[in-house]
Amino acid sequence: MKSSEKLIQAIKEQDVKPVPKWHFTLKNSLLWTGFLIAVFLGALAFSVVLFAIQQTDFNIISHLTHSRLELFLGLLPFVWIVFLVVFVGIAFFSIRHSKKGYKFTVAKLAGFSAALSILLGTLYFLAGGASQLDKVFAANVGLYESIQEKKMKLWSMPEEGYLSGEIVNVSPDFFQLKDFKNKVWEITFEEAFIPPVVTLERGEKVKVIGKMLSRDAFSADEIRPWGGAGKRMQNRGQNR
Repeated sequence: MKSSEKLIQAIKEQDVKPVPKWHFTLKNSLLWTGFLIAVFLGALAFSVVLFAIQQTDFNIISHLTHSRLELFLGLLPFVWIVFLVVFVGIAFFSIRHSKKGYKFTVAKLAGFSAALSILLGTLYFLAGGASQLDKVFAANVGLYESIQEKKMKLWSMPEEGYLSGEIVNVSPDFFQLKDFKNKVWEITFEEAFIPPVVTLERGEKVKVIGKMLSRDAFSADEIRPWGGAGKRMQNRGQNR
């Protein structure tokens, strides 16, 4: 008996039926849908990672007496880094098992998935979506610590020379600052460096580098805007 005849006989005996075409079409569609969803979710995760980098003054870590590694690890948004890795992995798996995925090398598929998430995540970050996403997670996920909360902790160490909060009153030689624990400090700033983006006025949120003089007094060496720009720059952007 020829091999072809043996094959036909085996098919008849085992009652093997052909898989309908729609099955492969559906499988391929689901894989590509999973790929697109995973890339999108990876992009959201990457945008928050970028937001964390933008909001964190990593250059001050070297000046603190605490463990630098401990502080560095405390500032990283580990949840979002894990999300990014997981979603890029799902995107890679989806495209790898799609109809023509076998034609690409592992490196190309992984690079393509990651690059697409990074590109879309960067655009989402530039559009301001990352900060909103961070707020939504902080409001709805009890165990999640937002980027802003991490930032507040870093800039709430007056003994180490780092203080932040909202200006509540301004005088020629000093201003009063209410920190994020609602304690009011008197900040002297005669010789402090103040960049043009910072406006010393009531309601402005700032970060102060300097020296703690007493329980409620602080001498400023440098005053920075709390966010990426001071109120003056924000108002310019709104008036355009």
